[in-house]
Amino acid sequence: MLDTGLTDKVVLVTGAGAGIGAATARAFAAQGARVAVHFLPVPESPPTEVAHELPDRETARRLAAELPGAVAVGMDLAEEHAAAGLLDEVERRLGPVDVLVNNAAHCASPDTIDTLTAVSLQRHYRVNVTAPALLTSELARRHDPSREAPCVVNISTDAARAFPGQLGYGTSKAALEAFTRGAALDLAAVGIRVNAVAPGPVQTGWMDDELLAHVRDIVPLGRAGEPAEIADAVLFLASHQARFVTGQVLQAAGGHAL
Repeated sequence: MLDTGLTDKVVLVTGAGAGIGAATARAFAAQGARVAVHFLPVPESPPTEVAHELPDRETARRLAAELPGAVAVGMDLAEEHAAAGLLDEVERRLGPVDVLVNNAAHCASPDTIDTLTAVSLQRHYRVNVTAPALLTSELARRHDPSREAPCVVNISTDAARAFPGQLGYGTSKAALEAFTRGAALDLAAVGIRVNAVAPGPVQTGWMDDELLAHVRDIVPLGRAGEPAEIADAVLFLASHQARFVTGQVLQAAGGHAL
C-alpha cells in the first residue's frame, strides 16, 4: 500500500453529512486523518425545493461519531462571514486545516432558463463559488510557512461546460473550475495546491430505476458512479502521490461528457 501522507492531517469536508461528502469523510478517516464534518443548519422551511438530501445536524453528528477524532461543525456557507467562522471553529476543535474539500453545493429546482430568479442565482453562486473561493483565500491567509502547505480539492460536475435544465448550478460549477485554475497559479508560490474533481452521474439515492437505466445508456462504462469512487479521486489529489499536481480538474465520470 502507498503511504498517502494523510495520517493526523486535519481535513475539512464541507457538506459532509451524506452522499459524496460522507464518503469523502470516511475515506480520509480511513487514512488516519482527523475530519471536520461540515453540515448546513437546515431551516424549518427550506426556501426552495432542493434536488438532493440536506443532511441535518444529527446525521452529521452520527457520522462524526463513527470516525476516530472527527467533529461535526455547522455553518450556512451563504452567510457573509462563513469562511472565517467555519475555519475558526475547526481550528479551535482540531487545529489548522491541512486539506480543504469544498464539496457543499446548492442545487435547487426549478433551475431552467425560464424560471431563473435573482435570489436563486445568488444562492447558487454564493454557495458553489463564493464560499469555496473565500474558504480557500482564508486558508491561504492563515497558512504558517513553517508548516507543510495545505491543499484544496473542489467538487465540480462533469457537465460544467453545459448543463441544460440546471443553469444556475451548472454555470456556478463552471466558475468554480475557473477559480480552481486561477487559485492554483496564484498560490503555487507558497506551495498550496488547488485541484478539482468533476463527478458524472453518481447514485447517492436520488436516482430511480428509470433514471439509472438512462444513465447506463449515456455513460461509456455503462453505470452510475458510487460516492466512494469520487472520494477516492479526492483522496488521490490530496495525497502525497499528487504532490506535483495542481490546477487540474479530474473527471471521475466513467467517460461521460468527454
